[in-house]
Amino acid sequence: MNTMEQTKCLIIGSGPAGYTAAIYAARANLNPIEYCGLQPGGQLTQTTTIENFPGYPQGVDGNQMMMELREQAERFGTDIRDGSIVKVDFSKRPYLITAEDGTEIEAQTVIIATGASAKYLGLDDERKYNGMGVSACATCDGFFYRKKVVAVVGGGDTACEDALYLSGLAKKVYLIVRKNYLRASKVMQERVMQTPNIEILFEHNTIGLFGEDGVEGAHLVKRKGEPDEEMVDIAIDGFFLAIGHQPNSEIFKQWLDTDEVGYLKKVDGTPRTKCPGVFVAGDVADPTYRQAITAAGSGCQAAIEAERFLLAEQS
Repeated sequence: MNTMEQTKCLIIGSGPAGYTAAIYAARANLNPIEYCGLQPGGQLTQTTTIENFPGYPQGVDGNQMMMELREQAERFGTDIRDGSIVKVDFSKRPYLITAEDGTEIEAQTVIIATGASAKYLGLDDERKYNGMGVSACATCDGFFYRKKVVAVVGGGDTACEDALYLSGLAKKVYLIVRKNYLRASKVMQERVMQTPNIEILFEHNTIGLFGEDGVEGAHLVKRKGEPDEEMVDIAIDGFFLAIGHQPNSEIFKQWLDTDEVGYLKKVDGTPRTKCPGVFVAGDVADPTYRQAITAAGSGCQAAIEAERFLLAEQS
């Protein structure tokens, strides 16, 4: 029978938020255990070069940066483990956490940094061209498409924001919208309509991408299923998905509050949740900014909160 493991601090997730939380928790002598999850390093391992993280004037490879953060967390004594957490019990402290290999851990504090996953259309070509013209983050990768032609998929506020952001860099932006209207707020719609280098393709569905060494174009269907349905090909250099993110919060929903999309709710804008000693960091609780630097900052906040929480209990 496994003996029950104990820890002062368990960190779930391993992007900029999880690793930064681990660095701070380890330096505070909390001897944290960190589980890396399905995608060690998080969403940044999907991008090629990160150019907007302070301190890297030449940019830094996403995988490289995550490896260095991991090494830093390990150097201060974080017990980093591969694998996912499959179950949590926040009904009483110490909290009971179960990993996929059956390991059970009692944790005095828990930092949730499980991130979010960009939603994809589900085309094989999205995987084929991942990092070769397909991106789910306009603010991360838009810079690489200066003076080029790009397409954004989606019809909500995020898609409009991305199209506007890219319109300042790219020569031309197609906005591919499934419906015959935009779901975005009025002000965002107006801005997009008034931007000369954005062309909205209403009632278009993307069915594939093509290109030799990267994306060179997209196959679209106009008015799919209607009598006047037609195939349309557009020439593009980049294909941006803006159909939303799914926060990885499923196993916590029984215990913690979420918004309608599933983002975990913070108490009074702090990393605290309604369960004492459970803290959140990074994209799983951030529908607004979703950047590496904000995730890292929130990981620091969560770890400091965990340390103070434990100190307050001792006094």
